[in-house]
Amino acid sequence: MRKDLSILGSTGSIGKNAVRIAAMFPDRFRVRALAAKDSLDILSEQISAVRPDVAVVIDQDHARALEKMLPPGCGTDILFGDAGYEAAATAAKVRQVVIAMVGAAGLKPTLAAIEAGKDVALANKETLVMAGAVVMQRAAACGVAILPIDSEHSAVFQCLAGHGRKYLDRVILTASGGPFFTRPKEQFATVTVQDALRHPNWSMGPKITIDSATLMNKGLEVIEARWLFDLAAEQIEVLVHPQSVVHSMVSFRDGAVLAQLGIPDMTGAIAYALSHPDRLDLAQPAPDFAAIGSLTFEAPDLEKFPCLAMAFNAVHTGGTLPAVLNAANEVAVEAFLENRLAFTDIPVVIGRVMASHQTLDAPTLEDILHADSWARQTVTRDILQSADCR
Repeated sequence: MRKDLSILGSTGSIGKNAVRIAAMFPDRFRVRALAAKDSLDILSEQISAVRPDVAVVIDQDHARALEKMLPPGCGTDILFGDAGYEAAATAAKVRQVVIAMVGAAGLKPTLAAIEAGKDVALANKETLVMAGAVVMQRAAACGVAILPIDSEHSAVFQCLAGHGRKYLDRVILTASGGPFFTRPKEQFATVTVQDALRHPNWSMGPKITIDSATLMNKGLEVIEARWLFDLAAEQIEVLVHPQSVVHSMVSFRDGAVLAQLGIPDMTGAIAYALSHPDRLDLAQPAPDFAAIGSLTFEAPDLEKFPCLAMAFNAVHTGGTLPAVLNAANEVAVEAFLENRLAFTDIPVVIGRVMASHQTLDAPTLEDILHADSWARQTVTRDILQSADCR
């Protein structure tokens, strides 16, 4: 039976791949809704390709501009803003919602989709970082499946398939190490935006690429894994694996370890979330192990990459602290991308905000959103004050 999809964040790297995969298998998928922020050229092309019922953009001005770009009678309703994103997430015919939005913006649409009884294919790790307990509890109550799209969490999900959860010992998330894994820490002060955006293995959006350079991305994935797989913080390990062939591993109580391997490409993980429990014929190559020669693993240097250490601190502490970590990081990364903050100052401002936060245990959604707002305001003020002092 064909599955009707809504793809939120359709113009980003994950979203574009999701649209492409759906179009490759028209007998399996029908895209009913697309949502983006302001990338109108890409969105208009996607609308022409898959003819969704609904398309959503950030505001009314962008909605009007998009309408002018589309041919008369195209049949797609153009919506905008929070109400539009919620409509895309809850559309009556949709069975599965792909959440590929960047940052905290993905939380509310994810909850709306869950409340509407839609299965969720989740690429937005910030949703579970901020409100993992709330999201997973609501998903369980609504009988909704949360299927991971991140390659690391997809790998763990695949390794656990058919194995008793009670036998799980720990999860090992792999990290490429980013562009600066071999660069001495003393040279980080000269890192430019262009340097940080040159990821050695993966093609991703700017925010996640910077997060990979600081290893914050892996820290956020640690927190996400804690909720996706109902783990204690002590059950999650990170290893740097520069070849990015082993996407993650699962260790069981008897010492057996299962790993999921593949080329460093998100297509397989996205397709598996869409088609689970089936596998699609993607005509994608397996790794050429003879050419690769060797696979290496190394413990991360938490002094060199303090963002990962702060994420482990946040997952151990819990409560509202992960939401504060995430919000502070989003603001700091944006400031770095705009050349308003040095690369080495990203963990500094995040650490200051975390240290000044009074963590609430067992927070409500309102508590989490308040902590998110407080952290954003605090980091913004911190960055402005630092700029004034220079």
